[in-house]
Amino acid sequence: MLGALLSLASAATFALNNTTARRGVLSGSVLQALVISMPMGIPMFWLAAWIGGAAGEVFNFSGKSMLYLSAAGIVHFVAGRYCNYRAVKAIGSNLVGPLQETNMLLALGLAVVFLGERLSVLKLIGIALVMIGPALIAVGSKKAIAAKAGGGGFQPVYAEGYFYGILSVFFYGVSPVLVRLAVEGRSLGASQAGGVIAYTAATLVTALILFWPGALRHSLSVSAEAAKWFTWAGFSVGMAHMLRFMALAIAPVSVVAPIQRLSIIMRVMFGWLLNREHEIFSKRMYLATAISLIGALFLSIDSGWIVSTLGAPEGLAKLLLWTWP
Repeated sequence: MLGALLSLASAATFALNNTTARRGVLSGSVLQALVISMPMGIPMFWLAAWIGGAAGEVFNFSGKSMLYLSAAGIVHFVAGRYCNYRAVKAIGSNLVGPLQETNMLLALGLAVVFLGERLSVLKLIGIALVMIGPALIAVGSKKAIAAKAGGGGFQPVYAEGYFYGILSVFFYGVSPVLVRLAVEGRSLGASQAGGVIAYTAATLVTALILFWPGALRHSLSVSAEAAKWFTWAGFSVGMAHMLRFMALAIAPVSVVAPIQRLSIIMRVMFGWLLNREHEIFSKRMYLATAISLIGALFLSIDSGWIVSTLGAPEGLAKLLLWTWP
């Protein structure tokens, strides 16, 4: 249950990150967002590891685990974040969200193949419900898109937005498996130490990007308004990843990945509060929220606990304890 709660909190802070980043890219660039938000994760993870009494764990990971964590940091924090922010700039956070839900299927598939995880009937039902919620938003967005564009408001650049959105799906789908391979079975504090390694690798790669001609000058020219929102984005995404690493240390990818997809619902809510004039909204938001939250509940319940505690009939117990593959 703790893993599910940590995943839900991570989903909320990821949603806040997308919303604040969206506000920032209205006047700033994606590169500026990357340069400002990336280094903030290192001190945040160091502090969390120190509070958890596990700062020394940074140096206790095996070479293979450090490789997994570094790869996860580069794949998720650099490649995935760049593509996500680029897509958000082009079509808005609300329209990117439904597309990115497909990365859950990639993450779960990789978890089954490489981590030996198994899916129960309750998890399959939960996955279906979590997917239905975002789908309702996607279907219900068409009229809202036309109305917003017709009224002279935000007009999405679809080709760019969907191209980078699809790329972010791949990067975000792969990274949870890499993190799980490195931190599985470790303490919550040690998972934060793993985050230090991942963020350090990502920050070093970001620093190398600044050697590209004109990149450093462009990054330093960021406006005060954009810098404010990118700072908020950096803080919120750092918190989101801290919670995600903790969740992956104690819960399987098949639980963490689907629950984190609830961020699509939350980003619509945050978007309504902060970016009402710069996003597309669907009237089906509340129904989608309810369905997805029910799905999250199914994902957080252990089938064995139901059978042993509630004394399910033999036929139902057999169904609940069935797993795949």
